[in-house]
Amino acid sequence: MKVLVIGGGAREHALCRSLSTDPDVSEVHCAPGNAGVAALAELHEVDALDGAAVADLAAGLGADLVVVGPEAPLVAGVADAVRARGIACFGPSGEAAQLEGSKAFAKDVMAEANVPTARSYVCTSPAEVDAALGAFGAPYVVKDDGLAAGKGVVVTDDIEAARAHALACDRVVIEEFLDGPEVSLFAVTDGETVVPLRPAQDFKRALDSDEGPNTGGMGAYSPLPWADPELVDEVLATVLQPTVDELRRRGTPFSGLLYAGLAITSRGIRVIEFNARFGDPETQVVLARLKTPLAGLLHAAATGRLADFPRLRWSDDAAVTVVIASHNYPGTPRTGDPIEGLPEVEEQDRHAYVLHAGTRAADDGRILSAGGRVLSVTATGPDLAKARERAYRAVGRIRLDGSHHRTDIAAAAAAVEAAS
Repeated sequence: MKVLVIGGGAREHALCRSLSTDPDVSEVHCAPGNAGVAALAELHEVDALDGAAVADLAAGLGADLVVVGPEAPLVAGVADAVRARGIACFGPSGEAAQLEGSKAFAKDVMAEANVPTARSYVCTSPAEVDAALGAFGAPYVVKDDGLAAGKGVVVTDDIEAARAHALACDRVVIEEFLDGPEVSLFAVTDGETVVPLRPAQDFKRALDSDEGPNTGGMGAYSPLPWADPELVDEVLATVLQPTVDELRRRGTPFSGLLYAGLAITSRGIRVIEFNARFGDPETQVVLARLKTPLAGLLHAAATGRLADFPRLRWSDDAAVTVVIASHNYPGTPRTGDPIEGLPEVEEQDRHAYVLHAGTRAADDGRILSAGGRVLSVTATGPDLAKARERAYRAVGRIRLDGSHHRTDIAAAAAAVEAAS
């Protein structure tokens, strides 16, 4: 099988890494990829938002499967263009991807499917914003209705900050604050059958102890030793399957990766948001634990054969990912700085590896930073404590001027695991 992956972040590096070890995959291609992906896949230039261009590339390569990583191409209908050329594509249609592209659309789907979520108001005017903020009170949760690369949400006790964010958006969803820990659960679906993956938890804030501004994600871990063993089954029954069924009922079946961001509240499970693709950095730890070859799973979903796919196999090991971010992230990040220490990780850390996100190769062969989140350092171990130790040992070998990372990824969960 020849596979083309669209995207250029750590999520796509993780996907290419898994696909490159799949015995059923003969070639891995990636567009545009990054400096790390180049070691695993042949890279190609393409406008990822141009469906015709992506379809032309896939056809020219003779690709058997296209995997669309980021949300923007999915919302733009790239998967539709690929499928129109008769090529299997893992990723929802442009219409179904509105589940992530519009939070208001997602709220409507959840209401019709009786999926538990936060009470909310969709606001398009200052008067509506003020009324919604007053109705819920602090903490205020304000979400840009459209795509915002993981940074369109403000949660604050400051009503002026909440109002300013709301007024900076064309349309916002203002909702009640959900207490309790958050969980990310991915599910692969062909529009009917839904196969959940293993849950993970990510860390959205830039600084330790969940301080600092919201980011696209500074780390993740799996499994969740503190979570109810019945969590996945409950979410499948009350969230994932009803959502997939409702979208099919509407005539816009969702085929691809359905990501549920959940809050485990004092009143039960509530959906915070849906994404229409693999999440970053949770993909890094979930795929690190998946033993079933990835290509067959994604191809079965893309071709409507998921009901016949064998039960997934998982490693008992834990996985931890720590994101190394560039200077000033998540503000305007500084780029072009050399990254040192990558060969040392490859040579000395058997259970850890580096997934590239914002990187590029210079003409002289050096690897330079090229974005906000630069690297995802991922490690596995028999438990979370060992996986953390291995991940942070590898982080310590990497040198990037002005960079920063959180030091508490999975720390609390490792303590729970050790005490159990």
